[in-house]
Amino acid sequence: MATSTRLRHDVIRIYKELLYLGREYPLGYDYFRPRLHKAFMSKAGLQDEEQIRKGIEQAKYIKKEVEALYYLKRYRALRQRYDKT
Repeated sequence: MATSTRLRHDVIRIYKELLYLGREYPLGYDYFRPRLHKAFMSKAGLQDEEQIRKGIEQAKYIKKEVEALYYLKRYRALRQRYDKT
């Protein structure tokens, strides 16, 4: 039982982190939030702990991809401002 509550907290934590990152998503929060919710709800019925762990790992990968997208956006903005060419 302790493992399932820990997994539940991990799922909620990664969902909240992705929601927070979605505030600055290039297509907007109104685009990001429903798709995130739909993705998590599609996995809501999982009972196997291994499948839940795989879902959490997939969410962490998506989080890294979104962060990379933000860093690229910041890099392009800074380069556009300070590039002398």
